Amino acid sequence: MNDTSRTGTRSALRRFLQSEAVGGFLLIAAAGFALFLANSPMNADYHHFIDAELGPPLAERLGPTTLHLVINDGLMAVFFLFVGLEIKREFVDGNLSTWDRRRLPVIAAAAGMAVPAMIYLFFVSGEPELRNGWAIPAATDIAFAIGVLALLGSRAPTSLKLFLTTVAIADDLGAVAIIALAYSRNIDLVMLAAAAAIASGMWLLGRRGVRSIWFYSGGALVLWYVVLQSGIHATVAGVLAAATVPLVHSPGAPDSAESPLHRLEHGLAPWVSFGIVPLFGFANAGVALDAVGTAALLAPLPLAIAAGLFFGKQLGIFGAVWLSVRFGFAGRLRGATWLQVYGVSMLCGIGFTMSLFIGALAFPGQPLLQEEAKLGILMGSLLSAVAGFLVLRFAPDHPLHGEEETTIEFEIAADGDASGTEMQRKRLS
Repeated sequence: MNDTSRTGTRSALRRFLQSEAVGGFLLIAAAGFALFLANSPMNADYHHFIDAELGPPLAERLGPTTLHLVINDGLMAVFFLFVGLEIKREFVDGNLSTWDRRRLPVIAAAAGMAVPAMIYLFFVSGEPELRNGWAIPAATDIAFAIGVLALLGSRAPTSLKLFLTTVAIADDLGAVAIIALAYSRNIDLVMLAAAAAIASGMWLLGRRGVRSIWFYSGGALVLWYVVLQSGIHATVAGVLAAATVPLVHSPGAPDSAESPLHRLEHGLAPWVSFGIVPLFGFANAGVALDAVGTAALLAPLPLAIAAGLFFGKQLGIFGAVWLSVRFGFAGRLRGATWLQVYGVSMLCGIGFTMSLFIGALAFPGQPLLQEEAKLGILMGSLLSAVAGFLVLRFAPDHPLHGEEETTIEFEIAADGDASGTEMQRKRLS
C-alpha cells in the first residue's frame, strides 16, 4: 500500500472516531442535563416538554404523537438507518468484509451479548415479570464508548479503537435482530408484505443503477411508515432501507464519491452524532431518583441490568477473545496488551443508547419498571466507563505500541511473537 493510501485510510478512521467521540461527549452532556432537570424543581417542566402532544396518532397502538414518540420511533429510525449503512459498509467493503477479518469481532460481540443476558436472567430468576428485559444489557453504545476512549488520547492503541468499533457494529446488528424478533407485537401481515415489497423494489432499482440518494431517502421514509403500521418496531425500517442502498467499492481509498451509501452515510453522520443521539439521551435519561427511591438501587431489575453490563460484557468479550487466541481460532490485537484488551472489554459495558431504547420496548406501559431499568443502565454504564478508563489509563504500553499507526495488524499466532508468524494486514476503510 502506498503512502497516499495509508494516509487516506488512517484519516478516514480518524475522522470517524473523532465524530463518534464528540457525539459521545454530547450524549454524556445531554444525559447529565436530563438527570439534573429530572431531579430539580423543573422536573414537571422537563416531562411536560418531552411528553407534549404534537399531533394525531401515527398508529392506533402508539397513542398520541408526542415529542418522546417522535424521537424514539421517528428520529431513532434515522439513527438505525445510519447504523445499517455502517454495518453494510463494514461487511461489504470494510474491516468485516472477509471471514478472517470479522471472525474475532463477531465472536466477541456474540459472547458479549449472550453472557450479559444470562447474568440478567440469573438475577431476575425469581421475578418472571422481569424476564422480558433480558436484552437490555446486551448492547454496546459506540458513541459513548469511543468518547471515553478518546479521553485517553494516544495511550489507546489504534488497534483497540478499531476492535471496539467493529465489535460495536457487530453488536448493533445483533441488537437490531433482537428488536425485530423479540420486541415486535401484533404483526399485520399485509403491512409486513408491503414493507417487504417496498424494500425489494428499492434493492432491485439499486441493482439497475439508480444512484440518487434522494430516491433512497424517500423510499426509507415510505418504508418507515409501512413498518410502523405493521407492528414491527419502526426503527427496523432504517436497517432494511440501508441494506438496499448501493455501495461502490473503493479499493485503496476511504470511500467513493460515486457511492450512494458513502454519500448518504457522510450526510447523516453529523445529524446523528451531534443531534439525534444527544436528543435521544436527553429525552430518555431523566430518572427522578426520589420517585423510584433509594431502595430501587438494590431492586432486582436495576441490579440485573447493572451486573449484566458491568460483569457480563467484560467476561463475555474478554473471555471470547482470550479463548479464540488460546485455541488459534483468531489472532491477538497487535500493539495491545491483554490488560488493555480487558479494559476495552469493560468499556463495551457502556450500553447507554441502545439499552435505554430496548428498556422502553421491554416494559411498555410500565413507567416504574422503565425508570428502574434506566437506573440500572446508568449504574452499569457508569461503572463500566470509569473502570474501563482507569484500567486503560494505567495499563503499561505494549512494546509495539505506535507501530499500528502505520498499519493495523492482527497476529495469527497465539503466542504473540511476530517473528516467523503469518500476519494479516488490515486496511482501514
